[in-house]
Amino acid sequence: MTRYAEDGESQPKEAGSPRLESELLESRRIIVGEEVSDILYRKVATQLSILERKDSSKPITVLVNSPGGAADVGFAIFDLFRFSTAPIRTVANGLVASAAVLIFLGAPQGKRFALPNSRFLLHQPSTVTRGQSTDIDIAARQIVALKRRYNQIVAEATGKPFAKVENDSDRDFWLTSLEAKEYGLVNRVVEKQSELEG
Repeated sequence: MTRYAEDGESQPKEAGSPRLESELLESRRIIVGEEVSDILYRKVATQLSILERKDSSKPITVLVNSPGGAADVGFAIFDLFRFSTAPIRTVANGLVASAAVLIFLGAPQGKRFALPNSRFLLHQPSTVTRGQSTDIDIAARQIVALKRRYNQIVAEATGKPFAKVENDSDRDFWLTSLEAKEYGLVNRVVEKQSELEG
């Protein structure tokens, strides 16, 4: 419900309100600021589709600050960004961890930015599995396959040898924004929005 001040001006809307979402879309920004989940996928896919339909030639800026979450959703959004007809650029703004790294890497080489105080976390996927031993074995093989594909994407994006990425991500591997630039995850560390255009 819209609240009005005594002078008739509307008060700022809560995050996630239709008006605020509309204004974000007008600025061609998508915010990934929550756990990577099916809910996030639906939100991102919907917003991306709207922005592509409005103008597929203008860039879309994706701000990423996420603790990670469902690996499959991370892969899905990565593929979605690569599938997009509109130019995608990602900006790390806070924590980019686990599956969120895949989302961040959805932008092509040269279009991955980080604000100075951002941090990155690479690590192998984990899960809790119950059931018969054969089902646990199947699940374990799927986790190994996910880990391998995750490391392949990171290796391709950074130019690092697969073996190095695999070794680095075997345990929690933290990087500051500058370290992420040296590693090849980030193309440029920026402080102002105007630097995205340069």
